[in-house]
Amino acid sequence: MNPADAMQAAQPVADMSLFGLFWQAHLVVKIVMLGLLGASVWCWSIIVDKTLLFRRTKEEMDAFEDAFWSGRSLEELYRSFNDRPATGLAALFVAAMREWKRSFEGSGRQIQSLSQRIDKVLDVTIQREVERLDSKLLFLASIGSAGPYIGLFGTVWGIMTAFTSIAASKNTSLAVVAPGIAEALFATAIGLFAAIPAVLAYNKLQASVAKSQSRLEGFADEFSAILSRQIDERLSLAA
Repeated sequence: MNPADAMQAAQPVADMSLFGLFWQAHLVVKIVMLGLLGASVWCWSIIVDKTLLFRRTKEEMDAFEDAFWSGRSLEELYRSFNDRPATGLAALFVAAMREWKRSFEGSGRQIQSLSQRIDKVLDVTIQREVERLDSKLLFLASIGSAGPYIGLFGTVWGIMTAFTSIAASKNTSLAVVAPGIAEALFATAIGLFAAIPAVLAYNKLQASVAKSQSRLEGFADEFSAILSRQIDERLSLAA
């Protein structure tokens, strides 16, 4: 056996499992990996939470539309939805009806600009509902765009450390080079593992937000037209 083979045989075999790659990595690379893993867990919690939220919101919108177009009076619907927290289409309905009742039940019946006030209330309520649906999605976009770069930073740091160790040991055999390179590339893999689901989920959830917003705006236009006709009828009767 020549001296080179003897030296290579004397070297301990590196643990190339995922846990081994993490455990043998430099402290900075470990911090990067742990940060990306934590971000991935948080991303998945947001994805699950938002998926359930959008499913629940769609069911509530469907149920409210069925009740709204069932022929029940607006006063009866208002009493049934005003006593509980309202979201989605119900929130628009309650906000508009609340402004309607304030104008007619007050001491001075100010209905001249009621239609404009109802439109304003509907716009504000839509904005609040969209903000509620859109909350936390920015984190998914941030991880989706920054995750690979954070992982690349860990890779660059790990490669620098690996080359420093190679220079110190003065041994360029594959058994010495491969573990350090593998540890460094593992950081990029974790970055992609966190970023890819975040990007896909962000695009899908943003499409759901846009669809819900369009549905809210459509109902707001329909309901505003209904109330506007009633306002015109009352003004014509008063005249």
